Amino acid sequence: MFHAKRRTFLSIVASTGLALSLAACGGGGDTAQAGSGGDGGDGAIRVGYSQLGAESGWRTANTESVQQNLTADNGFDLTFVDAQQKQENQIKALRDFVAQDVDVIAFSPVVETGWDDVLQEIKDAGIPVVLVDRTVDTTVEDPYVTHIGSDFKAEGTKAGDWVEENAPDAKIFELQGTLGSGAQVDREEGFDGVVGSQVIGKASGNFTRAEGRTATEAALQAYPDMTMIFTHNDDMGLGAVEAIEAAGKKPGTDIQIVSVDAVRDGLQALVDKKFNYVVECNPAFGDQLAELIKKVHDGEDVPKETVVEETAFDQTITQAEVDARPY
Repeated sequence: MFHAKRRTFLSIVASTGLALSLAACGGGGDTAQAGSGGDGGDGAIRVGYSQLGAESGWRTANTESVQQNLTADNGFDLTFVDAQQKQENQIKALRDFVAQDVDVIAFSPVVETGWDDVLQEIKDAGIPVVLVDRTVDTTVEDPYVTHIGSDFKAEGTKAGDWVEENAPDAKIFELQGTLGSGAQVDREEGFDGVVGSQVIGKASGNFTRAEGRTATEAALQAYPDMTMIFTHNDDMGLGAVEAIEAAGKKPGTDIQIVSVDAVRDGLQALVDKKFNYVVECNPAFGDQLAELIKKVHDGEDVPKETVVEETAFDQTITQAEVDARPY
């Protein structure tokens, strides 16, 4: 485990100069930077955060939750970099954070593999890492202090359980997220572990609405007998709705849709009977992340895994529940 305490002295001694450096960084090219709005004064925890992108409504809500909690008023000096779904952008951002000698690095990895070199560099620099949302597959020993996010496999299993109980004869097309990402790998494993024998085809929609529509258009041609789509997120599912309707079919009836996320647009599709079941993947855990980072910085013991509390929704959900949704 990293020893955050031995870095505290450096943080205090160099805080003023480094805060100015952090405020100016963020990277060029495909990255974007947003600060916390504070002056990074003495005692502020300097956090370098690399978000993987803004590919979906879920990701936007997650980013908002992070930025609303890692603020100057809460004791943070945040440098936020949007990697625009490119691993090379994230690796550059992480190396920039090392060069700036931030107190804590947090990031949500685009994919699971390919992090060995940069994680070793971070470890050698003595900077603790907090993984957010997704995980990594690396040969580096103890590459991160803690991970906070959803249990993606449990989400896939929950979706599979609903299908097994409510549509045991369904012929399923699986609309997958970004291939190689933790969410894609684990949701597939959980779902297929329950009803994998019913899956007749798979393709990636890369977690975006546009690619979800394109993948579904192709699936409608390739698998004309499919009766259900399991989509790894709501945005791809909404793209699937567009494709199904354009083909003259009725989503939710002719082709059932089971999704993961439970953002407002996804739940609205559930109210409108275009989705049939939605497993929640809660993006609003910025407050929990802030508390974890404080403990990591102070050298306190933290759990290796923190699982965000989540539920699931069917078509009994009301319009009032959707309207009250914070994201």
